Amino acid sequence: MHYRPTDWLAACVLLLSPTSLQATGFPPPLSSLSSVIWHQDYHAGLDEAERRRKFALVWFFDPAAELENERFESEILDRPQIGGVIDQHYVAIKLDIHEKVLSGGHELLLIHHPSFAQMLRWPGLALVDMTDPKSPHFRQVVSVYPFNHGPISAEKLAVLLDLPRGSLTQRTLIFAVRTHPEHPASTTGHLSPLLTRETENHAWHQASITLQGHHNWSSRFHAINAELPGGLLAKEVCAQSWPGQTLVEAAEQCVNLWRRSPSHWQAIRSEHVLFGYDMKLGADGVWYAAGIFAGRD
Repeated sequence: MHYRPTDWLAACVLLLSPTSLQATGFPPPLSSLSSVIWHQDYHAGLDEAERRRKFALVWFFDPAAELENERFESEILDRPQIGGVIDQHYVAIKLDIHEKVLSGGHELLLIHHPSFAQMLRWPGLALVDMTDPKSPHFRQVVSVYPFNHGPISAEKLAVLLDLPRGSLTQRTLIFAVRTHPEHPASTTGHLSPLLTRETENHAWHQASITLQGHHNWSSRFHAINAELPGGLLAKEVCAQSWPGQTLVEAAEQCVNLWRRSPSHWQAIRSEHVLFGYDMKLGADGVWYAAGIFAGRD
């Protein structure tokens, strides 16, 4: 087993249970200032999402940015295609960024809790998977979009709300691919558990040795092909971010670097029967990414 220099990341995204992470206030349970019905109690929202087997959509807002909040609701969230998806697949939770909780006997801001580390303590959106208690992603933050570069657009929010099930790192890289201006097609096929596992393993391997590359691809290629159905053949792309980039920035950087390589971009832009993506953080502060696709060419 390879050393994983960022095993802490898995711990950071695992949400604590309501008994170990308790809200200190009791605000009204629901708000309906827009077409989206918002819970204003964190744990009540999570409980409802679990009961209904839905994702929780958490909006951390800054009450001082009243105009920006109203504009986000009226121009983005109130769009029928956005509100409809939220109503069908999500339980919405709207929280003041100054919301405090008790964790381990200490009071802290919820946005400062390790579960939301990749929010960078900024207002923004976080998605929590409450759909399946048997899933490894249950009660984990599986998508983030901090508003440090401004609110999310309606087009990007539609993509964020329609990502396949997966981990935070997998979904963030898929989001970066799907929101690239040239609309590459590599994620239009089926997200494969096999290829997801292989990309996760190779991203961890690159991160553990802090070296990007198609390491051991010859043997991995044949091993993967042996498990693929119907004569499908695998191909792989790899990339690394600049040191010190955040998760969302690093995912976008990796896609931009793939764009600069004709051979890599050909794989990224093409349709495939199956695909998998993942990225992991090395001890050098660099994110290492991998994508593996299966097709008949």
